[in-house]
Amino acid sequence: MEVKGHKLLLLIGTAWLFDALDVALLSFIMPAIKTSWHLSANQLGLVGSITSLGMFVGAIVFGHLADQIGRKPIMLVTLLLFSIGNLLLALAPNVMWFIIIRFVTGLGLGGELPVATTIIADHFKGSQRSRMLVLVDSFWAFGWILAAVLAFSVMTRIGWRWTVLLTALMGVYTILMRRHLPETHTAAASKYDFKAAWRQVWSLPYWRTTLGLGVLWFVIMLVYYGMFLWLPTVLMNRGFPVVKGYGYTVLMSIAQLPGYYLAAWLVGRWSRKRVLMGYLVGTLISAVAFGLANSNAVILISGAWLSFFTLGAWGIMIAFTPGHYPLAIRGMGIGVTQSMGRLGAIGGPYLVGYLLGSGWKIPMIFSIFAGALILGIVVLAWGMTDQDN
Repeated sequence: MEVKGHKLLLLIGTAWLFDALDVALLSFIMPAIKTSWHLSANQLGLVGSITSLGMFVGAIVFGHLADQIGRKPIMLVTLLLFSIGNLLLALAPNVMWFIIIRFVTGLGLGGELPVATTIIADHFKGSQRSRMLVLVDSFWAFGWILAAVLAFSVMTRIGWRWTVLLTALMGVYTILMRRHLPETHTAAASKYDFKAAWRQVWSLPYWRTTLGLGVLWFVIMLVYYGMFLWLPTVLMNRGFPVVKGYGYTVLMSIAQLPGYYLAAWLVGRWSRKRVLMGYLVGTLISAVAFGLANSNAVILISGAWLSFFTLGAWGIMIAFTPGHYPLAIRGMGIGVTQSMGRLGAIGGPYLVGYLLGSGWKIPMIFSIFAGALILGIVVLAWGMTDQDN
């Protein structure tokens, strides 16, 4: 079934929105379970990291299966797995079961992102592909906005369990996707079993690319998950309750949108490498300003710029990655490099919790994020080319 570009963008973008909604809701649920289950900072850090561990595994496994079996069936499987996970989460009796279920949910979330990226990448070429991939990632912002609405307007009335149950109903969306989602699977992709595909991604033509992309994904995810999941709570404890308000969350989410749209415009005119470099430098400057913020005004302004650049850089990476791999191993390539990034997503929240428990100050913690961003800029400048297979 032929699907026009804008319809495919909406179809995949909506699934992307569900992923963002799940990740964002977790940041609102964490304070609630911390209080009701009397969790320590380390336990809360584990809760924040376990989903990313599931995503680490899911990206590699489902990325490969999308190459070997087909994009469409694996996309549907990952969405169903995510929905079933949220259904079970509503019944979690304690933090141990919560962690186990979040790992399973993470498998679906981690698998959906590289498969969705691959579907878009398969259907477009050149600058149009780059624009579409950045635009599909912009749905992440709408997921955060919806999560804020649910958290402040619904969860406060019916609790986190019923709110999570509502998100599980989004599995019904797979029925619509089953009818309209196109397939791009080729016979060439089927010849690679998992071991062969893994070897190919790390073979001589690709190993430097895979390593470089993995480092860039690691840096972006470390910064994003480390700062956006943990530090609003930290800043509230320092006497800035504005960061936990509905208005702040919506502002940070809205600030992402011009970051995405400007990036989508720029990648059609400049090289993706050049645009990504600019966004990483912007993220670095904004992170330093946010880490040193000492007033509500500075927190709001620097936080908005941080959201603008960090999520824009994420969108550009979504556009930058697929073109480095041919169709037959594209799902595996995207899955492996994003899974390397998930190590940053796992470590970010846990690292912040550990350092805070050890008495580190916020500026010291932000210096680690700044160092990671500098590493990413160096790798991008001297270790990466701008390919478009």
